[in-house]
Amino acid sequence: MRLLNRRTLLGVAVAASAAFVTGPGQAAGTAKVDAPAPGFEGATASGRTISLEAYRGKTVVLEWTNHECPYVRKHYGAGNMQQTQRDALAKGVVWLSVISSAPGEEGYVEAAEAQELMRQRDAKPTEVILDPKGEIGKLYGARTTPHMYIVDPDGVLKYMGGIDSIPSARESDIAKATNYVTVALNEMAAGKPVSNPVTRAYGCSVKYAW
Repeated sequence: MRLLNRRTLLGVAVAASAAFVTGPGQAAGTAKVDAPAPGFEGATASGRTISLEAYRGKTVVLEWTNHECPYVRKHYGAGNMQQTQRDALAKGVVWLSVISSAPGEEGYVEAAEAQELMRQRDAKPTEVILDPKGEIGKLYGARTTPHMYIVDPDGVLKYMGGIDSIPSARESDIAKATNYVTVALNEMAAGKPVSNPVTRAYGCSVKYAW
């Protein structure tokens, strides 16, 4: 892992502090655990238009992402996000990665670049949704990258929060952390309630066009 210099570390600290709070004018969103997940349609990097309703009957994971964010690079660089995706897909779960960075902002990509990023990182989402206006992100109140949500087959939101329990940009912390997404998916597959349905999301702030 490349060592971060002091300037980068400062930027990470600033991003982290911004991610933990809802800033002025930031949408709180309508997503609530144990309530119907907000419906949406979105354009994908593969050129399709998809809706959440189209996946009714399946468990759906929503992952907000920004390839330039140090916290996202942590999980993709270590292969942790890809493994979490593969484990989910093996259970029949639909995985939707959502990019809500606005044009000109950190993490903004167009369709071809999004597809190339998936190829380079061997990422395994079912689809990548391009949300440059931030409409889906604001609807859910997504604040950080990553920010994770799980919707059950009935369309009810069952989890929202961080991917794991250690809010750092260090790859070395992954092995020590509890992967909240994997735990929640396993509990749901076993017919059990999600033990930690709401956790603190950590990462860089989503780069919306306000």
